[in-house]
Amino acid sequence: MGRIEDTFTRLQQRDEKALIPFLMAGDPNLKLTKKLVLAAEESGADLLELGIPYSAPLADGPTIQQAAQRSLAQGTNLTAIFKLVEEIRKESELPLILMGYYNSIFRFGLEKFVERCAEVEVDGVIIPDLPPEEGVDLQELSVELDIILLLASTSNQTRIEKVTDLSSGFIYAVSTAGVTGAREELSTEIEKTATKIKQIKDIPVAVGFGISSPTHVQQIGEFADGVIVGSAIIKRLEKNLDLLGRDEEEIIAKVCRFISNLKEPLT
Repeated sequence: MGRIEDTFTRLQQRDEKALIPFLMAGDPNLKLTKKLVLAAEESGADLLELGIPYSAPLADGPTIQQAAQRSLAQGTNLTAIFKLVEEIRKESELPLILMGYYNSIFRFGLEKFVERCAEVEVDGVIIPDLPPEEGVDLQELSVELDIILLLASTSNQTRIEKVTDLSSGFIYAVSTAGVTGAREELSTEIEKTATKIKQIKDIPVAVGFGISSPTHVQQIGEFADGVIVGSAIIKRLEKNLDLLGRDEEEIIAKVCRFISNLKEPLT
């Protein structure tokens, strides 16, 4: 049993749902990212997504796009991110999932990517722009690496069945159409998709896109196994970047207070 499966099983036994924060690796720098990851775990994160910065992130809204640009300005690349994960692993067993676009991984080399994931103990990968039909090569290489696929609320039954069959770790259920970004209201359609997934396969369903408050988290936690929050967390970080180099502990404290508030409805 890998870290991801083990975490969801443990949470289920406690009648608890998973909080999965997203942080852009290297935003605003890799040193602070490491501190944020470790502090997020202490504040209630059950799993964590680390973004791979990319210059043309089609599925991301402005908040995560800007985070990617800040990271790229620091020279962040996959080689540096793997070193970051290696450093985190010296202090934490938190399940870590890399989220990025296929071109970054393809250019790095699929086989090399999977090998490095195994070496530094990355637990899963999410690639928003890789259709499951075209991910066969990666699937075949990834014996121990969970390939987490996305499903939208607009997906038909055939699509749901295909993605559910191919995904491992959990299903990333997209709550709203469009790109990432905090929203005031959430669609109720994703609950129907989660129900259909559960009828096909016993696999955790985590919902993301647009979730921006403890109220949203509570709504999603009523039917999903996990809740993914990205843009709302990045905004907390972004608002306090003026403290960079002066009071980084305060940046971490403000971000992690928000993470702690998000976790509360899931316990």
